[in-house]
Amino acid sequence: MIGTDRHARRRAERRGRRAEAVAAVWLQLKGYHILARRARPGAGEIDVIARHGQTLAFIEVKRRPDLRAGLEAVPDAAWRRISRAAAAWASARPGLGYLGWRYDLIVISPWRLPRHLRDYWRP
Repeated sequence: MIGTDRHARRRAERRGRRAEAVAAVWLQLKGYHILARRARPGAGEIDVIARHGQTLAFIEVKRRPDLRAGLEAVPDAAWRRISRAAAAWASARPGLGYLGWRYDLIVISPWRLPRHLRDYWRP
């Protein structure tokens, strides 16, 4: 039973990494510059950090069967952790201090184009 749980977690981790890779490519096609993936500045993890013009986007990526499930997958407490992680990440890069910030969500669903919800959450 324990081995099965571990195996399921590994599969979920691989699917999540693939979804993040798809999201990063999708963002690059839209003109974003990827600054970091799977950033762990101590306060949590940020799936993708990208710059678009004068904006830093801290992006949570969810692989779910449909958009609705993706929207429900990130509770407010998770966004607050992402916000703390974003502050820690940005504080280590004072040269980016002039950029605006936003928090985006990308939902990856099978057989659909990624759904990028810009400015999805605000602290």
